Amino acid sequence: MTATDAAQSHSVLERFPAGGPRGSWPAEEYAAAQRAQGIDAQVVMDLPSDTFIVVTPN
Repeated sequence: MTATDAAQSHSVLERFPAGGPRGSWPAEEYAAAQRAQGIDAQVVMDLPSDTFIVVTPN
């Protein structure tokens, strides 16, 4: 899924650079916090921009 695909079928909540510190998963942690609040959040990778994107279905 690209950022364009995510924007078309999902709402983008947040973006995180892929080059985080080893053992750190900020996008996954953010998505888990959203799910704990009842928001159906998923993490997808946007390869062209080298970012992890947290999205929800529209």
